[in-house]
Amino acid sequence: MSKIKRFEDIECWKKARQLVAEIYATTNNGLFAKDFSLKEQIRRASTSIMLNIAEGYARKTKKEFSRFLYIAHGSVAEVQSILYIALDLKYISQEKFNSLYVESEEISKMISGFIKYLSDKNYEK
Repeated sequence: MSKIKRFEDIECWKKARQLVAEIYATTNNGLFAKDFSLKEQIRRASTSIMLNIAEGYARKTKKEFSRFLYIAHGSVAEVQSILYIALDLKYISQEKFNSLYVESEEISKMISGFIKYLSDKNYEK
């Protein structure tokens, strides 16, 4: 893994940023756009992923960074759960669900891998 100099260098943050854009685009249309509560909840959860990655990095300690990565990881699960609600309510198609779920699962795995990487005593910022 190359040296990370800014939070923008973190791959899972980049992927989370893409997911946020897709969530916002998806929730701007159809029935999803009219369900203010669910729309705002999935938007907050998706932005929480990238915000917690950035905030954790800025804390400058492995322990704090890991703690914020765990929070981001939880937000991924929240996004996934809301995707099921959106699918069940027919706010999104099965194809859109699959696409967003796979993307969120990739982010989840990246965050988990990063947490494991941070637990390595050789990691230094």
